[in-house]
Amino acid sequence: MFGRRGRMMRWWIIGLVMLGTVVNYLTRSTLAVAAPTFMAELHIDERHYSWITAAFQGGIMLQPVVGYILDVIGLRSGLVLFGLAWGVLTMAHGLATNWQWLAVVRGALGFTEGTSHTGGLKVVSEWFPARERGLAGGIYNLGASAGSALAAPLVAWSIWMWNWRGAFVVAGALAIGWALLWLRFYQPPDLHRTISEEERALILGGQESYLQATAARPPILSILRQRNFWGIAIPRLLADPVWGTLTFWMPLYLTRAYGFDLKQIALSAFLPFLAADLGCLFGPALVLRLERRGIRLVDARRWTFTLGALMMMGMMFVGYVKSPYLAVGLLCLGGFAHQTLSVTCITMATDLFRRNEVGTVAGLAGLAANGGVLLFSLAIGALVATIGYSPFFVALGLFDLVAAVVLWSLVRVPARSERGLPA
Repeated sequence: MFGRRGRMMRWWIIGLVMLGTVVNYLTRSTLAVAAPTFMAELHIDERHYSWITAAFQGGIMLQPVVGYILDVIGLRSGLVLFGLAWGVLTMAHGLATNWQWLAVVRGALGFTEGTSHTGGLKVVSEWFPARERGLAGGIYNLGASAGSALAAPLVAWSIWMWNWRGAFVVAGALAIGWALLWLRFYQPPDLHRTISEEERALILGGQESYLQATAARPPILSILRQRNFWGIAIPRLLADPVWGTLTFWMPLYLTRAYGFDLKQIALSAFLPFLAADLGCLFGPALVLRLERRGIRLVDARRWTFTLGALMMMGMMFVGYVKSPYLAVGLLCLGGFAHQTLSVTCITMATDLFRRNEVGTVAGLAGLAANGGVLLFSLAIGALVATIGYSPFFVALGLFDLVAAVVLWSLVRVPARSERGLPA
């Protein structure tokens, strides 16, 4: 059994990353599920709530800093440090007496939680051969949907057992527990004591030679000058407002539009994230199927993104249906479509950039993605009282179509000669 695990260690590692992503998104989603309860107690309206969520987005927009730190100090130390911070800052939400306190701790939490995709992509790039990276990216991204889905029943249970403050304590404790697990079990492939030589050779042999890491520190200005970076960053800016809406605004929308109580939110708010889990698996599976039909990897990812963008058009009708069940169904379609295209776009960084650049690229692209969420969330908070939610759902249904055009227009497969290697 030990020998078998040694030959499959990369899958154990990505499972640990997925667990961390579950906790990451659980802690960030706790706020939304608890919002109808604490907003009433602390006398917070939608405008103040949008500022709280904007503070989180402002913090998480510092992903380039987080990605650079991970590239420099390494995954093991970096994720332990940031994971412990998730836990402490999540618990600190429970001390809030006004919206200003929540905004401050929310901003700090956003900064530390910027390690989710930056760290996950670095693990994928270091531990997996090229042909397995899409599946590995889909697996760890399952954690984003699962964590958001678990938040609804966990927070509802915590409020029922204690109060909304207790919900943040429970979520924070889970984050600290994961950080200790990471410290105990993670090592890079070249230092891991359990990995077999056979698996190590498989990982190294499956890496593109022109994407191998160098000793140099990540060249940020050089990355920003590359069209491939913008071909990833702009689609993420346009796509991620969907996830921000599902994570931060959906429980409040269901409460305002359909009068959902805490029990109904607990029973329904997790469903779009469950559908998103399926999208995490569908996207990589479709990419693999297209590859087997002779379509090169980058184009397979672009076609998969485009299909997700077409499915996302269902979000346009969420604000116009009368049935809450149909509204939740369309939100589920949105969750599925978003993760189908999001996982595909995020993973492209591992196809286009060197190993020692991936964390920085992911952080810079995350800056763009969370900038989109920030602007969209502020727009909801400022305008929802006068124009309602419907126009925002229409916009979400159209953004990804524009993103697909950008992806096809800007991204180019890097030639060996562009990396200083023979063509």
